[in-house]
Amino acid sequence: MMTTPFLILETGQPTPSMRRYGSFAHWIRVAAGLGRDEAVVVDAAADDALPSREGFAGVLITGSAAMVTERLPWSERSAAWLGEAAHAGLPLLGICYGHQLLAHALGGEVGYNPNGREMGTVCIDLQTSASADPLFSRLPARFPAQATHLQSVLRPPPGADVLACNAHDACHAFRWGERAWGVQFHPEFSTTHMRGYIRARAEALAGEGRCSRQLAAEVSAAPDARAVLRRFVRLARR
Repeated sequence: MMTTPFLILETGQPTPSMRRYGSFAHWIRVAAGLGRDEAVVVDAAADDALPSREGFAGVLITGSAAMVTERLPWSERSAAWLGEAAHAGLPLLGICYGHQLLAHALGGEVGYNPNGREMGTVCIDLQTSASADPLFSRLPARFPAQATHLQSVLRPPPGADVLACNAHDACHAFRWGERAWGVQFHPEFSTTHMRGYIRARAEALAGEGRCSRQLAAEVSAAPDARAVLRRFVRLARR
C-alpha cells in the first residue's frame, strides 16, 4: 500500500564542512524515521516550484543560513504558501529558519535575538500550555536540545501558544491553530552535527569571547528533542 508522503521544504543547505553528511532534508528525513519513498524534497531556496499542498501528509521546513528578515523572494513565496497551508489545516513543523518563517507567515515578528547567538546543547523549558499540546505533552518539563541561531521569533503569531522557552529565547516552540508548530531548536541534529557546527563557527564564537572547544565538549545527546520529529509524523498521519 502506498503511504502518503511528507513534503520537506528545503530552505538552505548545511555549512560546507558538514555537507559530507548530506542535506538538511536528509538529516530530517532520517531523524523522522521516513523512508526515501515517504518524503518529497522541494528546494525552495533554489527556486523550485512550490507544489500543490494536496496529497501530502504534512510539511517539514528546514533550517537555513539565510535570515527571514532579508525578505528574499523565494522566502516570501514560501511564507505565502505556508500561510495558506496552515489556514487549510495541513500539518506543519518548522525548524529553526522554518520556525521563524512560519511565524512570519502567520503574522509574527522575527528579528535578531537581543541576547545574541545561541549555540550548543541548551536546556528547553516547557510552558504550561505544553501540557495540553499533542506534540509536546509527553516531553519532560525540561530537556536538552541542539541549537544554533542568531534570529528568533520575537513576537509569536496572533493566537499562537508559546510551548517552550529558555533564558536565551522566549519562544523556542509555538503552536498555531491545531496542526502548525515551530521549533527554534534542531530536533534533527545529532551530537556529530552539533559539534560540527560549533567547529564551523569557531572564529565567530571567538569574536564573541566564547571558546568553541569548551562548547563542543559540553555537547550531549538530546533524545527528547529528537522524538518531536517522529511524534509529528505520527500525529500528521492520523
